[in-house]
Amino acid sequence: MLSAEQNRLITEVGPNTPGGNLLRNYWQPVALIEELETNRPVKNVRMFGEDLVLFRDEQGRYGLMDRHCPHRGADLCFGRLEDGGLRCPFHGWLFDVTGQCMEMPAEPPERKFHEKMQANAYPCIARSGIIFGYLGPGDPPPLPAFDCLEAPEEYTFAFKGLIECNWLQAVEVGIDPSHASYLHRFFEDEDPDDSYGKQFRDQVADSGIPVTKVMRDFDRPEINVEETESGLRLTTLRELDDQDMHVRITNLVFPNAFTIPMSAEMNITQWHVPVDDVTNYWFAIFTSFGGEVDRKTMREQRLQLYSTPDYVANRNKTNNYGFDAEEQKATTYTGMGMDINTHDQWAIESQGIIQDRTKEHLGTADIGITRYRRLLQKSIQTLQDGGELTFAKGDGNGHSLRGPVAIDAIAPIDKWQESWKEADLKRREKSGWAKNPW
Repeated sequence: MLSAEQNRLITEVGPNTPGGNLLRNYWQPVALIEELETNRPVKNVRMFGEDLVLFRDEQGRYGLMDRHCPHRGADLCFGRLEDGGLRCPFHGWLFDVTGQCMEMPAEPPERKFHEKMQANAYPCIARSGIIFGYLGPGDPPPLPAFDCLEAPEEYTFAFKGLIECNWLQAVEVGIDPSHASYLHRFFEDEDPDDSYGKQFRDQVADSGIPVTKVMRDFDRPEINVEETESGLRLTTLRELDDQDMHVRITNLVFPNAFTIPMSAEMNITQWHVPVDDVTNYWFAIFTSFGGEVDRKTMREQRLQLYSTPDYVANRNKTNNYGFDAEEQKATTYTGMGMDINTHDQWAIESQGIIQDRTKEHLGTADIGITRYRRLLQKSIQTLQDGGELTFAKGDGNGHSLRGPVAIDAIAPIDKWQESWKEADLKRREKSGWAKNPW
């Protein structure tokens, strides 16, 4: 349980808020690369309560800057892509991807006024299907060498979706391992051969046991949390019998992402990026350690569930998330269909647009959430005191941070601590591209 003041501290993200300042110190997803794959690659973006414009210039470089022209405030989302930048149609001021003004046609050339005009702009990097932006002060840190950012492009797939609540409760559901036994319970197990692109449908490693069965039959896991260079590692243990232990490794990637196993060969790394205090987008990179990702199938699956251009879930609060009472009796625990994103979205949006954490009562199964909140508060205080942030920053070149490892495995009960690492290393060796994170 938090005080109202503590809750505001870690949920508010607008300009000059302590929580918003913390998130801005890390690279954040801005848009999917596919969103700018049009004949006019200019897009409005709202992040952290700020209105921005994202564009790709004629050289293929990405620019992210304030949406309103610094001259007289016209909307640059209607700008013209020409002459090496984005030109405001009002008076012709031209800006490059760094925000530098290159031309002011109405001004006398000898004044060189344009050389003194720098619009507020942010660095961008395109990686694994996502355009990342750094909205913080000073030079951006290097991108960490996480698997999802180091994998060859053909081994990744990116997508996103809109969630209508505060970003923090969306992250917290991803570091809550015990909820899967109920919220994502299926009364019948699907054929793992039909599981491609679907979470919680595969078998555990090569055991032949469906993940859904493990989650359903063993609903009281032991959860351990340890601090890592990138955030927190959560180890969830389910004792299957006197010989075997189900080990599920997931991670909080500080400050607003997590990495979880999707199937025997694929992981999901998912950021929750605030649009403002009451809305966020999830951005996910699906990373394969097996064969190349079938992007066509993955995209078609998700476009059955989400509508572009805003990536709004088709099942949402306006239609009760597709709730069906008969389905709830016989098919899924929620009665809200087979997509677990729908289940998660209902759970976190039903808490309110900003959860009132002064009224909750946490238990031992919520250890990941309590540890995470302490890290947020500690890091916010560090930043306010002028200290150096550490999590997910890496060393000078960013390559000290690998992984983070996320895996489902069945291990001998007396040596599960070593066996899950061995399973991960075996998977990495098979991939042909993944490096040893240890």
